[in-house]
Amino acid sequence: MMITSILSNRRINNLCLICMLLFSGVFYGFAQAGETDKTREDGVQNKFGVLEFLHWDHPWNSYKYSTAEDLQVALGLIKEAGIGWVRMDFLWSDIEPECNVFDFAKYDRIVNMLFENNIKVLGILNYSTDWASSCGKWNCPPKDSKIFVDYCVKVIRRYKDKIKHWEVWNEPDSPTYWQPQDGLKVYCRLLKEVYIAAKKEDPECVILNGGISAGLGSVDRLYENGAKDYFDIMNIHIFDDPLRLDAISTVSAYPKLVYKAMSRNGDGQKKIWVTEIGCPGVKNGSRVENWWMGNNPQEEEQARWVTDVYTKLLGDKNIEVVFWAFLRDCKGHWGNGIDYFGLVRWDFSRKPAFFSYKKIAHEQIKDIH
Repeated sequence: MMITSILSNRRINNLCLICMLLFSGVFYGFAQAGETDKTREDGVQNKFGVLEFLHWDHPWNSYKYSTAEDLQVALGLIKEAGIGWVRMDFLWSDIEPECNVFDFAKYDRIVNMLFENNIKVLGILNYSTDWASSCGKWNCPPKDSKIFVDYCVKVIRRYKDKIKHWEVWNEPDSPTYWQPQDGLKVYCRLLKEVYIAAKKEDPECVILNGGISAGLGSVDRLYENGAKDYFDIMNIHIFDDPLRLDAISTVSAYPKLVYKAMSRNGDGQKKIWVTEIGCPGVKNGSRVENWWMGNNPQEEEQARWVTDVYTKLLGDKNIEVVFWAFLRDCKGHWGNGIDYFGLVRWDFSRKPAFFSYKKIAHEQIKDIH
């Protein structure tokens, strides 16, 4: 009203034209440059992740994803379930099988497939390639950290327009994945080097510590070893036996204790990601060796656990994303109930757990929008 009382009609028209041009220019800029930002925002809002070995096409994993058709089937299930994040390895041994010989072809296909379908990736930078390992095996730290850092930088550089979240190693506090155990001392030094180099290559990237699997003691050791300033999100793994009466209470209490430890160390502003939680879902009557927690839950019990886990954990304001392990069952890889962690079976048929995941994911996504 003030403007119309002062300006002539002609000046008003000119002003409107200028505003329209400016607005259209801004909007055009968002339409051209904002697609990636919008996708990133949607990804952060979607709190539902899954650990899946989309890169497995080796004899030791029964060639889990050896064909493009299998990958497309997995993608369809990921989208159907409402999954927003896929956690997967970028194996050093695949990418640099020989010193300074790099092969990204397989990972290019997978990353492009997920990116084109607005599925975010949490990439794990791991394990040692044999020629660079301090012990000649995959689960020992590299004999020269600079070689590992160089591999990390090359991976981040190649995918920085499509992947922003990176995890450095997996479960470095477990003797299965890191030998020898030394209270995370060598790991924390490696994490620092990777973090500094990663931020230099891509200042927008987000770095997670390797998923903690051995409890609060490992969280404390991250801080004792000076890792505080070298990860952006606290990454933990939680496993419990859903057949225990109070299992969900234990699961929901653990991240609260982790957050207290973070706050004591001045890290209370960081979020927590649970990048592995899961349990077997075995068909009634199947004869399968038990997993490490005890008796294997049946498929219906696994489905109830999915609902309990996501309801409880995503009710915690400090937890940002929860990743179920796994999307698809494995074929004799572990030789026990772990092979049946999938939301779907080896033949891609949907388990009851898949429908539980889909129901709660779509309910929460609908609430957001």
